[in-house]
Amino acid sequence: MSSENLPQSTEQQLRKPRVAVVFGGRSSEHGISVVTAGAVLNAIDRTKYDVLPIGITTDGRWALTADEPERMAITDRKMPDVARLAESDKGGVVLSVDPGSREVVYSEPGAVPRALGEVDVVFPVLHGPYGEDGTLQGLLELSGVPYVGAGVLASAVGQDKEYMKRVFTSFGLPVGPYVVVRPREWDQDPEAARKRIVAFAGDHGWPLFVKPARAGSSIGITKVEDASGLDGAIEEARRHDPKFLVESLLRGREIECGVLEFEDGPRASAPAEIPPVTSHDFYDFEAKYIDAASGIVPAPLTEDQTAEVQRLAVEAFEAASCEGLVRADFFLTEDGGFVINEINTLPGFTPISMFPRMWQESGVDYPQLVDRLIQAALNRPTGLR
Repeated sequence: MSSENLPQSTEQQLRKPRVAVVFGGRSSEHGISVVTAGAVLNAIDRTKYDVLPIGITTDGRWALTADEPERMAITDRKMPDVARLAESDKGGVVLSVDPGSREVVYSEPGAVPRALGEVDVVFPVLHGPYGEDGTLQGLLELSGVPYVGAGVLASAVGQDKEYMKRVFTSFGLPVGPYVVVRPREWDQDPEAARKRIVAFAGDHGWPLFVKPARAGSSIGITKVEDASGLDGAIEEARRHDPKFLVESLLRGREIECGVLEFEDGPRASAPAEIPPVTSHDFYDFEAKYIDAASGIVPAPLTEDQTAEVQRLAVEAFEAASCEGLVRADFFLTEDGGFVINEINTLPGFTPISMFPRMWQESGVDYPQLVDRLIQAALNRPTGLR
C-alpha cells in the first residue's frame, strides 16, 4: 500500500501538521543553509504548524537542534554552523525508511532511543550536493514523506550544470557556450584537457569562467583573464567538485526570475536585475551573502522583455520536471536575446535573497511564500507522479 493511501490516525487528524526543517549539510554551502533555515523558522506560522528543526553537520550526522532562529544568522561576517547549534555532539536523528511510518527517532550512545513523533512534511533548505541534488529527495521518497521542492530527477538535473544545459538544449532553450571536463579526463591527461579549454577560449575569447559542475552560491567560481590563471582556477573548482565547466563570458545584463507552483500550474514572478558589482569581479558568494549586494526588483525591462523572460523561466521549470519552486537565471545579451545560465531548485531563501524579493514584488510575502510551499508539498501525492 502506498503511503498516500494510508488512513490517518485520530492523532494525525487532531494535531497540527509537523514540519521538519532540515538544514546544514555536507556541501560547501553549509553556512548559508543554516542562515536560510533561520529565516524559514522565523516565518512558519506556529498557529498552523508544529516545527522540528533538524540540522545535518558537515560530516553528515543528523542532529537535533534548538528552535532558535536568532542563532542562525551571519555574525561578524562569519557563517553559523550546525555543530554549534546541536543539542549534543553525539546524538543522531533517524527518519524511518518504512513508508508506512513517518516516525522520527533521536538516539544517543548508551541511552534509550526517544521518539520525536511523526513528520508530515519536510522543508529541506539544504544547498548543494547531498541535499539539493536528489540524494535527500530519494531518501524522502523511500520514506513516503512529502517534501518541499523538486523531486529526485529535477533536483539532480538542477544541481549538475552539464546535464541541466543538455536538458535545456534538448527543449530548445537558449544556452551559452561551455565545455565540460570530467574527472577521468583530468586525472588521465590534464594537458589535453587544458589544450581543449585554450582552444575553447580561442573560439569564444577571454575571459572565461571556471566553475564546479555541482556547486551553488557562486562557490568555487573563478573569472580567468588569460591562460596563466587557468591552473589556479581549475584547482579551486576541483576543491568543490572533480567535474568542472568552463563558460565563455556573456556580455549583457544579469536577469533572474522566480517560478512558483500554484494550483493551476507554475507561474513566474516579477523579474529582478543583478547590477554590476563594482567591489567584486562578478556576483560571487561574498557579494551575495556577506556584502549583501542588492538586486533591482522589478528589473527595468520592457513589457515584452518581461513577458519573454517569464515565459522562458516557466519553460525551464517544465523542461526539468520541477515542482514547488525554481529561480531561473538569465543573461539579456547585447543583441537583445535572453540566454539561460542555470536554474536553482532550492534557491537562496534568506531575507535578502532574490527569490523571496521577487515574489514580494509579485504580491506573495515571505510568510505566505513559506506557507504556500508547505501546503503544496502536503497536497502533492508521494510516489510516482
